[in-house]
Amino acid sequence: MDTLSYKTISANANTVDKQWVVVDVAGMPLGRIASEVAKLIRGKHKPNYTPHVDCGDNVIVINAEKIQLSGEKWKQKIYLRHTGYPGGQRALSAEQLYAKSPSRLVENAVRGMLPKNKLGATLYRNLKVFNGAEHTHAGLNPTAIQLNKFN
Repeated sequence: MDTLSYKTISANANTVDKQWVVVDVAGMPLGRIASEVAKLIRGKHKPNYTPHVDCGDNVIVINAEKIQLSGEKWKQKIYLRHTGYPGGQRALSAEQLYAKSPSRLVENAVRGMLPKNKLGATLYRNLKVFNGAEHTHAGLNPTAIQLNKFN
């Protein structure tokens, strides 16, 4: 029996194959978008996935202004932040945050599904969200992925 053929390959920064992908999220629910995009950014869809390494893809999300929220979430879902001063807690509903910047809804949802550590902060930089159908990364020749067919 050849024991060398059973080695587990662990990815590192030099062996990772990072791709650029475009995801069109028009008409899709926010939570389902965020979970699938987080998997792509984390690299869980790849056979060489390693939990402590950034082995995911760079994801470009387009049409963020066309996302869907079910039920009364537009009014009831609250996004909290704090200024750092006493009594400085600020709250925005999903409707108010959407009015300010629709891309921030997607960014917040994806950030919440990434690890809460230094790796998560690094992975979050691999996400680019755009409100319209145009994006500024066309020169990188990203491949288009449809999330409803991707599992």
